[in-house]
Amino acid sequence: MAIPPRLLKHAVRPRLPPMSETVLDLKGLNCPLPVLRANRELRRMKPGDRLRILATDRAAIADFQAFCQETGNSLVAWSEESGVLSFVIRRRAEPAS
Repeated sequence: MAIPPRLLKHAVRPRLPPMSETVLDLKGLNCPLPVLRANRELRRMKPGDRLRILATDRAAIADFQAFCQETGNSLVAWSEESGVLSFVIRRRAEPAS
């Protein structure tokens, strides 16, 4: 059953927790610099925060997949538009002590 348009402004929308995303523009840098710079930035971030990396080096596709597999960070998504690669990585949780 659809909500009538006159009631839409009063509809309750679920509140999602704020998500932190940092953008790191690494266009023009070649392997291994995008992964090294992203790793440095991820270490400064809180668990669960997201890092969006913009890169132009095609090797970054395999590099970030391998990096995330090795480090336990999550490669949430990646895409390409007009020669610019965009990777979204979620910072891993801290290991239990």
